[in-house]
Amino acid sequence: QVHLVESGGGLAQAGESLRLSCAFSGRIFTSYNMAWFRQAPGKEREFVAAIAYNGRNTHYLDSVKGRFSISRDNAKSTAYLQMNSLKPEDTAVYYCAADPRTAVIHILGLVASDYDYWGQGTQVTVSS
Repeated sequence: QVHLVESGGGLAQAGESLRLSCAFSGRIFTSYNMAWFRQAPGKEREFVAAIAYNGRNTHYLDSVKGRFSISRDNAKSTAYLQMNSLKPEDTAVYYCAADPRTAVIHILGLVASDYDYWGQGTQVTVSS
């Protein structure tokens, strides 16, 4: 069974940076596409970024392009989300997600239903 554990969330001021990590275990990491989603209070969970199993393709939510960067270290079975120039509207619980089905057919999932496995989430709070 896949197990995902996020870390690195916390409190930041606007303009600062945070790096989230997602430790993957239980299966072969390189068989899974990875993604980050977020959910703010009273809002739907939204896609933030995704990276293909081989690291060659990425996709971002328009509002985070140029500020956030998703990456993965296949040797460490860990995915990352580097968040720069943080804004108060980035405040949310951030979730790591993994999926093997879309990896097999070489597409990147952009919605929550594309992902089978989820972490418990890590809170990111950005103050103005």
